[in-house]
Amino acid sequence: MSDQYKMSRLKRGRQHQVPQKGRYSMKTDGDHGAGHETEHKTEKSRPAGAAPAGKKQGDRYTYMTQTPVKELIRKLAVPTIISMLVTGIYNTADTFFVGRISTQATAAVGLVFSVMAIIQALGFFCGHGSGNYLSRMLGAGKKQEANEMAATGFALSLLLGVTVAALGILWQSRIAEAIGATASTMKDTTSYMRIILLGAPFMMGQFVINNQLRFQGSAVFAMIGLMCGAVMNLVLDPLLILGLHMGVRGAAIATVCGQVTSFIVLCIGSRRGENIRLHIRNVHINLHFLKEIINGGIPSLFRQGLAAVATLLLNKAAGQMGGDAAIAGMSVVTRILMLVVCGVIGFGQGYQPVCSFNYGAGLKHRVKEGYFFCVKCETVFLLIAGALCFAFAPALVGVFRDDPDVIAVGTVALRCQVAVIPLMGVITTTNMMLQSIGRGVKASITASARNGIFFVPLILVLPRALGLTGVEITQTCADVLTLFLTVPLAYSELRNM
Repeated sequence: MSDQYKMSRLKRGRQHQVPQKGRYSMKTDGDHGAGHETEHKTEKSRPAGAAPAGKKQGDRYTYMTQTPVKELIRKLAVPTIISMLVTGIYNTADTFFVGRISTQATAAVGLVFSVMAIIQALGFFCGHGSGNYLSRMLGAGKKQEANEMAATGFALSLLLGVTVAALGILWQSRIAEAIGATASTMKDTTSYMRIILLGAPFMMGQFVINNQLRFQGSAVFAMIGLMCGAVMNLVLDPLLILGLHMGVRGAAIATVCGQVTSFIVLCIGSRRGENIRLHIRNVHINLHFLKEIINGGIPSLFRQGLAAVATLLLNKAAGQMGGDAAIAGMSVVTRILMLVVCGVIGFGQGYQPVCSFNYGAGLKHRVKEGYFFCVKCETVFLLIAGALCFAFAPALVGVFRDDPDVIAVGTVALRCQVAVIPLMGVITTTNMMLQSIGRGVKASITASARNGIFFVPLILVLPRALGLTGVEITQTCADVLTLFLTVPLAYSELRNM
């Protein structure tokens, strides 16, 4: 036997070595089950930060655990910030172009925003729930477990999307009445909502793939998918709404076409590079995966779901105190603030994969370092953005609807909310950190506080006591109270890192 042949056999043999109780044993290609079991056993003894068996320098594990934290967050945050800003812009595009039609049409789009928030809540529930878990599993070296979670989370989102679409269309008139549609806005509300509901499966599915890609560290692929959908929406909005005079139906069609485009591009992106491939054979909708999705996704469901409830209650209170103009004004303010907060959320999303991946790898000091870096950067940004919004509030509201009554309501509400918007740096980063490390209960509490625990009772009490002013200051008061709840929860985890 030649020396070259011996070296070739030795090389092939080493490729199949797996760690077993501190020593190496040989494993053939057919021994996947035994190797998988051994991998789980040896993870417990792997030192924090040490690469799992089979990892090579320069791969994703090394990149996520050895790149300086600040540099890593910046790299991952740039595409997610762009993604969120683009998403915010095309979510706002409907309001902008519909604002060229009438105050009633603007109010109708604002009313349906609560329905869209529910769809987004379910999408983020599946996306964050599966994404958080698969990222921790990748950090721990358990690739097959991550593959199965990715496929299961995606399949669950499609099932929920079809269910929401079917039930929503069946009860569209009742839903329109429940979200606050009046006689003057009922037709536009049902027309817009019906089309939005048809796109629910694609909307939920693209939220899941987007988040799973981010949690794998593939923020660029996620950004490209969202940007393609945004471009489609921005091109179709003026064409359908103003060019073909389709009104709110045109706005809804443009939105759904954008979501479908993102869905397709993200599906393609998930099959590139080292990204997890989605296969139907990996779908396991069982108690184990459902429990992990609930644990990691329930904070997002609370946050987004309560945002829908908050929007519903806000619109009802605004309508009672100021009619369609007040609803339109508060809707415009919501969209403006969405653009501002999108930058913060995007930066936080750059931190999430760093947080969950390194927590899974046992590198808690990197989790803590990233937390304080994000809080500092986000607070500075929000101070600047808040000051600009406060100074130019009337002009910003007027861009969307040139109606004196709408501008009057929107200006006061916008100034009240941006006065405390710098607090969102701590609130948002804490929630993302708690969710990413698997602290489901604490994350759910922080996620529920701003739009639920504090907002709901305040929106029921303040308008009755202060009239329209109570509507305008409710979110401001809720944000301040949320900060006092968030800080102790953040400290309870950070002190142990």
